[in-house]
Amino acid sequence: MRTQSSAIAPTGIAVSGRPGTSFGMLQAALGVAAFSLTFPATAWGLESFGPWSLVAVRSVLAALIAGGCLLALRVPLPARRHWAGLAVVAAGVVLGFPLLTTLALRTSTTAHAAVVVGLLPLTTALFSALRVGTRPSRTFWIAALVGAAAVAAFTVQQSGGALTTADLYLFAALLVCAAGYTEGGRLARVMPGWQVIGWALVLCLPLGVPAAAVALSYEPVQLTWHGVTGLLWVAAGSQFLGLVVWYRGMAAIGIPKASQLQLAQPLLTLVWSVLLLGEHLTVAAPLTAAAVLVCIAVTQRARG
Repeated sequence: MRTQSSAIAPTGIAVSGRPGTSFGMLQAALGVAAFSLTFPATAWGLESFGPWSLVAVRSVLAALIAGGCLLALRVPLPARRHWAGLAVVAAGVVLGFPLLTTLALRTSTTAHAAVVVGLLPLTTALFSALRVGTRPSRTFWIAALVGAAAVAAFTVQQSGGALTTADLYLFAALLVCAAGYTEGGRLARVMPGWQVIGWALVLCLPLGVPAAAVALSYEPVQLTWHGVTGLLWVAAGSQFLGLVVWYRGMAAIGIPKASQLQLAQPLLTLVWSVLLLGEHLTVAAPLTAAAVLVCIAVTQRARG
């Protein structure tokens, strides 16, 4: 493969032009919808696989899908200057976030984890301000902080006033994922979004294959319909297709605004946790999710 030295797609069409704002919003929203199923699908996957096996196998399957697409379309290798950024995406989105959230879901409900991850938009906006130099308005920050405060209050109340090990896993996941989202959103401005996540997945393949072999040899596997379905979704839906439209959306409408759309993700996940897992929600969970939804309208209207 030859090195990609300019922001030109394999078809010869320049990719520097951004889609319209409405289409970009739609793509980011589709990404959020895909991500909202991640925790329920992970809970299903844990019925058949151990946490390390699930993360390693999903990474390998997603990398094979992405690699197949890259080869089929004869996509050239990214320029050398982009590989460091792709490594950040790989470490945060492909490895760090899936592993940490999977470990958390061993003892945490999907509903609780979903509300805690509601802090991701604010975390991503902070990373964006530091890395990309974005300067959202004061109204934007106030709305984002209110949403984050609601999530933090929920976490403390649900944990009995003290953070649990699962909460620590989730907060660590927020940091690594926000870094991956920010770097991926930046790279999606100079190359197609699907190639960003595609190359990040391929970059992890040399680690994923031996990790999957070792994990599968140590952790028991009991295949069930739920377990296989959950694995396939987190590999193809969450790890690849969802991130493709998500990064395209971020490139079109900006990282801060796209990240605030994820405030809707906890509410969507709460719905899935009831419908797919039969979880019983406390009153605080939907109220907190609804409260942060109000912040979306404010942040989307706030001018950066």
